[in-house]
Amino acid sequence: MGMGTSTFVTRWINFLTMVLAMVVIIFGLWMSTRHDDACRKSLTIPVLSIGAVIFLISVVGFLGAKKRSAILLWVYLIMLFFILVGILVFTVLVFIVTNNGSGHSVTGLRYKEYHLQDYSSWFLKELNNSRNWKRLRVCLVKTENCNNLSKKYKTLKQYKLAKLSPIESGCCRPPSECGYPAVNASYYDLSFHPVSPIHDCKRYKNSRAVKCYDCDSCKAGVAQYMKIEWRVVAIFNVVLFAVLSIIYFVGCCARRSAARSQSKH
Repeated sequence: MGMGTSTFVTRWINFLTMVLAMVVIIFGLWMSTRHDDACRKSLTIPVLSIGAVIFLISVVGFLGAKKRSAILLWVYLIMLFFILVGILVFTVLVFIVTNNGSGHSVTGLRYKEYHLQDYSSWFLKELNNSRNWKRLRVCLVKTENCNNLSKKYKTLKQYKLAKLSPIESGCCRPPSECGYPAVNASYYDLSFHPVSPIHDCKRYKNSRAVKCYDCDSCKAGVAQYMKIEWRVVAIFNVVLFAVLSIIYFVGCCARRSAARSQSKH
């Protein structure tokens, strides 16, 4: 790649990523003002941190290419290298952590049920941490996934034919092995003696604020949801790693061009 071409490409790529970083930072600041949404607000610091890191690296890369400074481009490449290593390590860990866990089919139901013990030890540790779960529980209650089931499925027949999400399956109803008969999408007859001795049968309540939010089945539903989401993130990271590797290669060409340009002077 020619001297002018590599520095030109590096300059404009980093200009675009600076703009992107500013958008991310503005989005993070907007999230911090959303006092009515504790779940979204908890993501503020990670979003702002990502935006700040992208902005810093982009500024260094842009200035290095514009001024054809070999030193700034060296700093840019070192920072970009650590980002690439971080993405690679994180992606590998995500695939390892999300390797375990799958749903169990139940006769007569279109959706699956999930067991917490099927998931990795990392999920068990994080979800059984009372502080972590208290925060997640508040988020689950606020989303009103369970309360909306009665609006989506007006009759018991519709509810039995529903294809519930992992969180709806685990948090909004007692496990099927308890044997509680469903009256409608939001109410179970708890006067029946539970068939199974598992603790989730006693933890479930028809109350909108209780449901099965303290059940292991709810934690398993969250684990399954996180597994699906993290797999999407991991795939995105693979694509991002490939794009950043190309940018890193172009940056290397720009750094060599800058070094040759400075040596001539």
